[in-house]
Amino acid sequence: MIRVLIVDDQVMVREGFSVLLNAMPDIEVVGEAVDGRQAVRKVAILKPDVVLMDIRMPEMNGLEATREIVAADADAKVLVLTTFDLDEYVYQALRSGASGFLLKDASAGQLAEGVRIVASGEALLAPTVTKRLISEFSRLGTPRAPAQERIADLTERETEVLVLVAQGLSNGEIAEHLVVAESTVKTHVSRILVKLGLRDRTQAAVFAYEARLVTPGG
Repeated sequence: MIRVLIVDDQVMVREGFSVLLNAMPDIEVVGEAVDGRQAVRKVAILKPDVVLMDIRMPEMNGLEATREIVAADADAKVLVLTTFDLDEYVYQALRSGASGFLLKDASAGQLAEGVRIVASGEALLAPTVTKRLISEFSRLGTPRAPAQERIADLTERETEVLVLVAQGLSNGEIAEHLVVAESTVKTHVSRILVKLGLRDRTQAAVFAYEARLVTPGG
């Protein structure tokens, strides 16, 4: 069972998501929180696999809560809930350690699948968000020196896989693109995360943008 914590200051949203997810045979909603501060406390107590995190909340917003949950080394993956696919906070949330994002008007099927994808360690990045990330890093200009230096630790194939991860491809899609077994791709991704000291493939994607491995049209 995938254990889920729902964090949103609107009771209707929490109850709606709770009903939808509890109807799934492999998902269990283990708790709810009304703001970021409560979310941080409940993650420590309930140890969920996935946290559905709203961004705009009183007391402590979703960005701060995501940073605290990630900093505490919790195993929970944070899935950000947003009203707009180009929400200005999506980019910040991913840099804070979120594993992906989901629109609040997602269907029951999309919601459940999003939870499953993030729980399995995959990134949940829509093409619009990928483009947004690329444009944000392009605007920042010069690549971060530490990011560039750490790329030298990767093999040529690992760098190739990292670029494809940053473009939003799943392990299966990368395997098809490189004509290798999916298990081989998983091994490459694991090694990339270890070598770069990253939490998950979403952070690997952000790293690739910072190092300018991925550029507009690239």
